[in-house]
Amino acid sequence: MVAPQSGDPLHGITLEMMLVRLLADHGWEEMGKRIPVQCFTSNPGIKSSLKFLRKTPWARKKVEALYLELIL
Repeated sequence: MVAPQSGDPLHGITLEMMLVRLLADHGWEEMGKRIPVQCFTSNPGIKSSLKFLRKTPWARKKVEALYLELIL
């Protein structure tokens, strides 16, 4: 039997998956313009950005919102 799908479009999508997809479409510079945080504007990297986003709920929500704009 197949389990019912969640109504959440982010279900099963990790923060790293979102970040990689956003970077592929926008790049660091555009990400820094849309979400002005140091981890995107000053010496950006996946690992440091994930660390910051996991500790900072307001920034993570902005990344999630930008990702939803991209996929919906």
